[in-house]
Formats: sequence, structure tokens, C-alpha cells
Amino acid sequence: MATTSTRLPKQARREQLLNTAVAIVRRQGTDGLTLVTLAEAAGVSRPIVYDHFGTRPGLLLALYRRLDERHRAAIAQALREAGPSADKVARLISTAYFACATDMPELAAVSAALKGDPEMEAVQRELLDRYTDLIAAALLRHSELAPAALRLRCVGVLGAAEAMAAELNQGRASAEDAVATLTDLIVGSLSTRTGR
Repeated sequence: MATTSTRLPKQARREQLLNTAVAIVRRQGTDGLTLVTLAEAAGVSRPIVYDHFGTRPGLLLALYRRLDERHRAAIAQALREAGPSADKVARLISTAYFACATDMPELAAVSAALKGDPEMEAVQRELLDRYTDLIAAALLRHSELAPAALRLRCVGVLGAAEAMAAELNQGRASAEDAVATLTDLIVGSLSTRTGR
């Protein structure tokens, strides 16, 4: 296929390629995303795509980082608008989390495509750490817990949120129920009371 691409600065070209990759994954799933299909869909030569990503796992990692960055940015924006109460902060976190999960199902698909890749596991750990730190920092002023204990609870809450997002994306839960349940889990995780 002949390519007719406009010469773009390297960063602008990378953005164009990642936007095209998201569109491919949304339409065809991760199996439809290769360096060749990306080059064809973006209207660029294969060497341009190889220069940006090197390999298919390199492309998937770059795409995963970009989608995660957007997800974290949405949560950070929501937190800047949070009210003074723990319930309001928890509800904003929950709402933003599930909005991203439904608006960006590609994130879970790309993550699944890279399962078992050691580099991907390291990237996921790094990004989860950043995400956990963001949530824990937002909740710290509302918690009786030591920072390390709160952070560990946030890890658990985010695991539950991921499972609920899968239920939501498969149509087995409503957005309202998912938000309400995650909000309750977050608020409940802030206390030192054990209920014994």
C-alpha cells in the first residue's frame, strides 16, 4: 500500500500513531494491532512505525502507558474538584475511575495482551504504584490510619475497582451500583475500626 503522509515532528507523529492504535484496538481488539496494520491505518511507511515502537510489545507498552496516563489525569482532575468530605472525595474517585473504565476499555485489552511479559509487569507495577499514591494522598486527610496502612488499603480498593470495572464493561453491573459500591469501600477503608 502506498503511503501519503505529511511530515510531522517526531512527537506529533507519535501522538498520531498512538491515536490510530487506540482506534484499531477499539474496532478490532488487540489482535488487530500490529506494526504493519498501524502503518497502513496511519498512512505512513513501516519504518516510521518501527522507529517509534521497535516491536509489537513496544507499541503495546507505549499505548498502555498513554492510556494509563489519561486515566490518572482524569482522577487527578476530579480530585482537584473534590469537596471537603471523605464521602465526596470517595465518590469523585469512584465516578472518575468507572468513567475511565467504560470510556477506555482498550486499557484492559492492552493489559491482557501483554500478560506474561516481564517488562509489562514492571510497567504495570510502576503505574499502579503511582495511581495508588495519588489515591492515598487524596484520602490521607480523611483517614485515621498511618500512611503505609492507608496505602495498603488503597491497593485493595483498586483491586476491587478493577474487578467491578470488568463487571461493568460486561454489562453485569450498572455504573450507579459500581460507583456506590466503590464509594462505600473507600469510605469504609479509612477507619481503624475493625468491627470486632
